[in-house]
Amino acid sequence: MATAIGSYEERRRRPAGAASERTRVLTTRSVPPDESLEYWHDAVFDTLVGMDIAAEGRTYDATLRTDRLGDLRITTVEADPGRVHRAPRFIARGDGREIFVAVQSTGRARVEQDGRSTELRTGDIGFFETLRPFRTTFPDRFRLKIFAVPRRLLELPEADVRQLTGRALRPRGGLPALLGPLLERLADTSASYTTPTAERLAESVIDLVAATAADQVGADPAELPGADGVLLLRIRTYIRWHLSDPGLTPAGIARVHGISVRYLHRLFQAEDTTVCQWIRELRLRECRRELAARPPGSVSLGQVARRWGFTSAAGFGKAFRSSFGLSPTDWLDRVRTDGPPC
Repeated sequence: MATAIGSYEERRRRPAGAASERTRVLTTRSVPPDESLEYWHDAVFDTLVGMDIAAEGRTYDATLRTDRLGDLRITTVEADPGRVHRAPRFIARGDGREIFVAVQSTGRARVEQDGRSTELRTGDIGFFETLRPFRTTFPDRFRLKIFAVPRRLLELPEADVRQLTGRALRPRGGLPALLGPLLERLADTSASYTTPTAERLAESVIDLVAATAADQVGADPAELPGADGVLLLRIRTYIRWHLSDPGLTPAGIARVHGISVRYLHRLFQAEDTTVCQWIRELRLRECRRELAARPPGSVSLGQVARRWGFTSAAGFGKAFRSSFGLSPTDWLDRVRTDGPPC
């Protein structure tokens, strides 16, 4: 017999769980088995949005891990079979500030929203509008990776969002084929990035989510990235992930992406820059972020430079002065005196 839990309004309990600076893990294994489903309901409400949850029996094995990268909140859910319902009474509480972009990592999900229903299979992407009711049924144990994106950053009118819900985006080609694996990997590695890197990655991912959404609702093709634009998004994301590698070179980047070095340079030339210049500017930006955020004397210039892919403090200093007209030390003194530039 199915057991439903929907009593959050009557009794609020914040779930406890292991946590790091950015990451929090909540698991039903931290409470007695007969309290597991009740605990899970509260954990989902506390982390995502309010939903009724139903499952067979009164015990439930489930874990969620949540992390924040810039404007993205990433939650990986692994749980037993069950059903969830985002009912109108939860929406009235005002907790639906984001659009959920979910990747079905394992298992299946039957999704219903806005008069449509679909099945998400392994690797599929689904959009969920949290301002309107939805139902999801998980017939098997599953893993779902949920990216909560502030709706203002997608820049989509409500009519367009309605076209995205209740559909499965299959990662067989085009933008979904790029977005799905990227979201999978980012969810798995989210805790490993320093805050500056996390913020930069989040910007790239949100841009790609927005482009994918616009593509799915038939936006003006002139406003969407073509083949070269999609490839450039992929290359820039690859560079961000490997920015700390001093061996990051145009030849290596081109080889990984199956293109010639000449073609790689042409892609960046269309953006009025070069591959090496873009990498150098990105490294300098991350070095400046870290230096400004660190307490005085807590780290050396050489340590920061090497962490972001410069091979020596001297090379870093030369690049820094060339770009900003000051040595790193003089710039840092000015920042600590006057505050960071706007």
